[in-house]
Amino acid sequence: MDTPDIFPDRLISDRLLIRPAAPGDGEAFYAALIESQAELSPWLAWTFPPPSVAFCEMECRKAHGCYLLGEDLMVFLFERGSGRLVGGGGLHKADWKLRKFEVGYWCRTGHGGQGLITEAVQTLADHAMTVLRANRLELSVDDNNRKSWQLAERAGFSLEGLHRNAGFTPQGRLRHLRIYAKIPA
Repeated sequence: MDTPDIFPDRLISDRLLIRPAAPGDGEAFYAALIESQAELSPWLAWTFPPPSVAFCEMECRKAHGCYLLGEDLMVFLFERGSGRLVGGGGLHKADWKLRKFEVGYWCRTGHGGQGLITEAVQTLADHAMTVLRANRLELSVDDNNRKSWQLAERAGFSLEGLHRNAGFTPQGRLRHLRIYAKIPA
């Protein structure tokens, strides 16, 4: 694996501190997921059934290990003023040879509609393009998740196509996935 660049230990945007998940984040992660489960569970299988604090802590520790190895960057989004965990995301499935990453994101209930997640996605994408020299950033979004695909468009990603019957919803129904990408200018 060619990883001449490392993932950042933090990114700062206008309103957010964006940093990798770390040991000790499990309780905050758990609280955000439990609070947001009704909004997230139609789209994200890992939110259902409700996880335990121990499970969330284990996921944070595993994510931190992947971060240290340069394999995956699972991040949490903290509001700079309050320090509150308002969402998460990351640069996933790192392919260092191709310099390709999959971008993911989620928002804590009560923090949508403020542009925080768009700000985070733009900050991650800018870092990936300029510092990590990404050749491709990719997003896949359920076609029925209008808020999510509109966010991808606001963050500067271009729709490349619709993959019909490309996966299953967490409830086991077939889903169509919108594939968005961003490549260097």
